[in-house]
Amino acid sequence: MFVLIGSVFVALVAIEHIYIMIMEMFMWTRPRTMKTFGLTPQFAESTKSLAANQGLYNGFLAAGLIWGLVYPDSVIGQHIQIFFLACIIIAALYGGATASRSIIVKQGLPAMIALLLVLFL
Repeated sequence: MFVLIGSVFVALVAIEHIYIMIMEMFMWTRPRTMKTFGLTPQFAESTKSLAANQGLYNGFLAAGLIWGLVYPDSVIGQHIQIFFLACIIIAALYGGATASRSIIVKQGLPAMIALLLVLFL
C-alpha cells in the first residue's frame, strides 16, 4: 500500500515532465505556453530551438522515472527513481537560482515529496 503511494507520486512527477516536454518542444510559440512561461512572441520565436532542446531533457527525466517504475527488480527500480528524482531536484534548484524561483516549487517540491516517499515508504 505505502509503496503504491510513492509510485503514484513518482508517476505524477513523470507526467509533469512529459507535459513540460510537450510545451517546450511542440507548443513553445503558442499563446498558452508563452503566457505560462512569460514570453513575448519575438522571444519565443527566437528561442524555439533552445526550448526544444530543454524539452528533450525533460523528456529524458520522465523516461527515467517511468523506467524506474516499471523495472522488474523493485530494488533496482527504486534506485533508478531516486537517481532521476535527485536530478530533477538539482535542476529545479539551479533553475530557481538562475531563471525563476517558482521552478523550485513547481518542479522541485513535487520531486522532493516523491523522493521522500520513495525513500521512507
